[in-house]
Amino acid sequence: MGHRQRPEKRRRLSRPRPFLGFSSFARSLLFSHSAPSPDPSASSKPEDGIVELKPPSKIERVESEQEDDEEAEVEMMQADFGFFDPKPGDFNGVKLLLRNYLDDKQWDLSGFVDLILEQTTVGTVVKLDEHDEAGDGNGDGDDDAGPFAVISALNLGRYEVCPDEGLRKRLKPFLEEQVSDVGLLVSQRFVNCPYQLVPPLYDALFDEVSWATEDEPTKELQDFFSFKYYLLVTRIFEDKNANQRKAKVNCDSSDPIIYIKPEDEIFQELSLLSFTFRLHAEQLAPRELKNYREKGLVMVVRADGVPKFREKLKSLLTES
Repeated sequence: MGHRQRPEKRRRLSRPRPFLGFSSFARSLLFSHSAPSPDPSASSKPEDGIVELKPPSKIERVESEQEDDEEAEVEMMQADFGFFDPKPGDFNGVKLLLRNYLDDKQWDLSGFVDLILEQTTVGTVVKLDEHDEAGDGNGDGDDDAGPFAVISALNLGRYEVCPDEGLRKRLKPFLEEQVSDVGLLVSQRFVNCPYQLVPPLYDALFDEVSWATEDEPTKELQDFFSFKYYLLVTRIFEDKNANQRKAKVNCDSSDPIIYIKPEDEIFQELSLLSFTFRLHAEQLAPRELKNYREKGLVMVVRADGVPKFREKLKSLLTES
């Protein structure tokens, strides 16, 4: 059995180009909303003695003056990012990334983070890779800087990670007889994580899933990664007046849905099942989204649709 090789670690990034898969309105909002919205008061009152980290801030955004086409140019400082196996030292940072993963319901977030960090064969944490480039480190990343992104896939049958009762009812066919065939795909990142990393990040995940079906030491563990479906729980912004607009022609050029993560649009196009649900704790939205309501989005995607997803994602982010 050959030795597995992880995707290339370091990727140098400079000036990203805008997503052409979105309208100009959606592109203008792309960098205005970050998935986790840290509570300013949280830092003064640590939960369970755990110090809450601030989102990484080494990558700065600079917007130029408004151009004639009313699209702002976005620049990023150059930086090297590394793809690393999850480890216990990432706990605080990953918990911060996932703090708004499931609305405001009480659930075992710490236990959920532990599951992600304990599964090192499938899963990736993205951090700055400065020490590795300088040659004065061991390539394990800088824990103090905190992760910019995390991605993983957990077997629902093995871990039983679906704490929301409402979601369980609507996903009943996939959470009963087919539960061991379903992988919960968890992907969360800060808005200042460069989107050029998104395709290789998903490539790393799906490659590792494939490798795990052959490289895990027991048949039972190999079967845990033989997914037939992926379940995703994410967030979108939906036009509050979308239903009324459908009845009118050329009344507004606004998008009915703003996808916070661009790949979610592809996942929904390929989904076998998708539905939205109301969020009781909506994040503070930018002023430009005053006509939108943040909602949860659940999708089930066939695993055999992954190659098409990977192809579409690369096309979306590389067109110019």
